[in-house]
Amino acid sequence: MSITAKKLAEKLGVSPAAVSMALNNKPGVSQNTRKLILDAAEKEGYDFYRISSKSSIPGTINFVLFKKHGNIVSYAPFFSQVSEGISERCKEMGYKLNLHYVWDDDTLKKEIENIQYSDCCGMILLGTEMHAEDFRPFQSLPIPIVLLDVYFETIQANYVLINNVQGAFAATTYLFKRTQQQPGYLQSSYPIINFKERSLGFYHAIRSCGLSSSGSVIHKLSASTEGAFLDMIKIIEQEKPLAKCYFADCDALAIGAMQALKAKGYRIPEDIAIIGFDNIEYSNVVEPSLTTIHVPKKEMGQIALDRLIELIKNPRSAPVKIEVSTHLLKRRST
Repeated sequence: MSITAKKLAEKLGVSPAAVSMALNNKPGVSQNTRKLILDAAEKEGYDFYRISSKSSIPGTINFVLFKKHGNIVSYAPFFSQVSEGISERCKEMGYKLNLHYVWDDDTLKKEIENIQYSDCCGMILLGTEMHAEDFRPFQSLPIPIVLLDVYFETIQANYVLINNVQGAFAATTYLFKRTQQQPGYLQSSYPIINFKERSLGFYHAIRSCGLSSSGSVIHKLSASTEGAFLDMIKIIEQEKPLAKCYFADCDALAIGAMQALKAKGYRIPEDIAIIGFDNIEYSNVVEPSLTTIHVPKKEMGQIALDRLIELIKNPRSAPVKIEVSTHLLKRRST
């Protein structure tokens, strides 16, 4: 009876992942270790037909969604389209795709180990809710990784992300030119890097229009349509100052605020104009339809997969940061 990969790992005193990578000719182990494993496998009668029979399938890609609190990555309209782009490109390129949800809790280490010891040849890691320290447990994985929807200045890695600053700048500048009023800001109370970058774009636009940053009316709202609606109702009832136009961190905030303003008798856009960010499907069917910044979500997934395949084929490839541009969709809320 031929030896199994697991038994071979035990016999050599190496990890099952190292044996799997060596036998399947994947990166992540040294040449010396690879030679040691292959020589031992041949000597112990390992059944190499198991590998050759799988040769028609390049490998398995893992799309991993990291959840810190769950407020953002459960935002289905955005992430389903990203996932669709990855899935379609995997089919085109002949790769199998596995989807994983991992939480920032006591199960994280075990989940990472499960991925490491699987047949995974590369990972796309959705880091929307991540901070730099959250990525560190993944850095020890001996497989190529592309980080999606996040960027860390302190970590050298491969990234595919939205050009948030550009999008927010375009939205805010358009609001000012359209209304000739100082734009206000519907700011998410949920602290993720995307929203921080959109804040930079908003204030850059305010200064570029010759306006004072301190002159903008700012409301912090919950990062959901229902939460933003309730928060905005409270702001109106407390008779806090309102701006004549607003840029919102995301469509969910914009739609919730619009519903609250309409419920209190304000006309959109005649009394108050609003622009969102993301172009979720619902933004085109609300009344009035929401002017927003379109994010090419499906294309982001495809670009991330293409970059990952490059890394699988050429592990020594220099890390890159790919920023996907956005564009303004003019509708009836401005």
